[in-house]
Parts: sequence; structure tokens; C-alpha cells
Amino acid sequence: MTPLPDCFCPTDGTRVPAGSLAWCCPVCRGPLDLDFAPTPAPLTSLTGRVNSLWRYAECLPLAAPTVSLGEGRTPLVPLREGVSAKLDFLMPTLSFKDRGAVLLAELALRLGPRQVLADSSGNAGTAVAAYCARAGLPCTVYVPEGTSAKKLEQIEAHGARLRVVEGDREATARAAREAADEDGVFYASHVFNPYFLHGTKTYVHELWEDLGGRLPEVVVVPVGNGTLLLGAALAVAELHAAGLIDRRPALYAVQSAAVAPLARAWSEGADDLVGVTPVAPTFAEGIAIPHPLRARQILRAVRASGGTFLTVTEDQIRHAQTDLAGRGLYVESTGVACWAAVREGALGGREAVVPLCGAGVKTGMARAWSQA
Repeated sequence: MTPLPDCFCPTDGTRVPAGSLAWCCPVCRGPLDLDFAPTPAPLTSLTGRVNSLWRYAECLPLAAPTVSLGEGRTPLVPLREGVSAKLDFLMPTLSFKDRGAVLLAELALRLGPRQVLADSSGNAGTAVAAYCARAGLPCTVYVPEGTSAKKLEQIEAHGARLRVVEGDREATARAAREAADEDGVFYASHVFNPYFLHGTKTYVHELWEDLGGRLPEVVVVPVGNGTLLLGAALAVAELHAAGLIDRRPALYAVQSAAVAPLARAWSEGADDLVGVTPVAPTFAEGIAIPHPLRARQILRAVRASGGTFLTVTEDQIRHAQTDLAGRGLYVESTGVACWAAVREGALGGREAVVPLCGAGVKTGMARAWSQA
């Protein structure tokens, strides 16, 4: 079995040895990165490989999966001239979070904890619950009150224990982290655990393959905790370092105007969050994160790419969801945020791809939800 790479803290450099159940930096309690710099295989080497994200084996910190559900290799379809959508809502648990969750479950299976624990506004918890079920691992998922009933039903259907926390997403995370400090617990955090980012980066490896060995001028991603954006930045760096692309795409990060701490920091030219972000109701519940812990990394990645931040209103989200449904694509309200941001011309004519990250059956239509 291939040895696991060590983790390290991107803030203070503290190293955490491979195989540890430590879920954060022991010095600053911040999230960890992985000491792993792979070289992707050239396009011609991918022919005939398994039709899942595991086809990019050289780029993954774990090999020979045992809990795969066939995740990845989602379709890329045109929306209008110059803009395509990658249908990540067609994953096994109906969201892009499967890309990272499968790596967390694989890692947990190798470490052998007595309990796997996750916290989520819904989709990440659903994905972790499903892959833990596949792996035969006991799982508990913490969610905030007000989480979509369909997401709660899906988590429980996979056999996970559900803990509904009074308060918002931040309160839920605090409760989960307290429990994660107990002995024998594997904290399957999509924020703290870097294996999750190395799963989400396969989104861009797939785009590169889908487009015949190139990437679009702009990669648009929704940003709450930033796991898809940071994974995208990892993949772009890997492909560029290997000489497999000669131009890096701009990363356009999308937030709900109701909860937009990163967009605010960006507009003020800051390297980190500024002030206190009020939490307002939003249809984009999956990205309503007032204090993303990887904020500095997210802002740095967008800046280095030549990208920018965009925000969307509740009306834009609602109209975009209706528009996509009218095109045959039933997407949850958070998952339409990127299309909402660019459908009326924010790209300046540049070629772009947007992800449709979660299925509409998870939340229903935003219009109906607002009237409930």
C-alpha cells in the first residue's frame, strides 16, 4: 500500500505525520494542507482507464479505492455560446461533494477510527454518510436547524446518526469540532481535511480532459468554505507544472450577496476577512458561510489567477433556477449561483464553464421555498 503523505499547517508550517487522527494544526488549530505534489498523466495515457475520478490516479494521495461509487466523469453540456455547464449534480449522492467525500472515507477506512464525524449544511454530510455506509464505518453528521428536510432524510437513509444543532452553520461547526477532539474520532471535515481538496480538484482534471487537453478562459465556482475553488487551483497548478496547459484560467468566485465575506474582503483589497459578516437568509444555503477558515488561501488563489468575485441576489438565484429548469436541468438553489452570476454578461465574452453542484430534489424550487 502506498505510504500516506504528511500534512502541514499553511499558516505556521507545523507538520502532522501521516496516519494521525489529528484534524487541525496542533499549534494554531487551523486547517491543514497535504505535502503532495503529483505529476498528472498526459491525455493519451487516460484512454481505457476506469470511468470515474480515479482515472487520475497519479494525482490522488490514495490509490486502489475500495469504496468508490463510480463518482466523477460528469457530463459537460453547453448553456449558450461560450458557456458550458458541468453537471456535478449527477454524482451518486447528487452533489459535487462526492469528489472529496470518497477520499475522506478511503482515508478513514485505512486509519480505522471508532467513529467518523462530519458537519454540514447538507450535501457534504450526505456524501460522507453515503461513503461511510459503503465502507461500513459508523458515522455521525451534525447539521444546523433549518437544513432541508430532503437532505436530512438522505443522511439518515444512509444509516448515519443525525445531530441537529440549534443555531447557524457556525454553531454546528463548533459543536462538531468539540466532539472531534474525543479519542478515536475521524473528523471528516471538508474544510479542515486536505484530502477533500484533492478530491474536488478532479473537477478541473475532468474539464481538461473534456476539452481535449485545455481549460476554458474562466472557471466559475461557488464559494462558501472554498473547497471547490481551492481544489480547482490545485489542479490548475498541477497541470501547468507538468506542461499540460500553457495558460491558467481565471477563477471567478461566486457568493450570495446575503452572506459575502470573501467578496467584501476582495472589494476592499484585503488579504483576509474584514469586519463581521451579518448572516441573512439566502436560497444559497450551501455557501452561506460568514467566516470561511481558508479565507486567505481563497483570496490568494483568486488573485493569482487573475480572477474576481461576483455576488448574486435572491432574485437572480430564483430566476436562474427557473431558467435552468426550463432548459431541462433541475438544480438546487445553491447550485445555480454560478449561472445566476454570469448568465447576463459578466464574462465579457470569455469562454467559461460553470458547475451545477447539487440536484433540485434536495431543496425544491426557490420560489416555492420562499412561499413556504
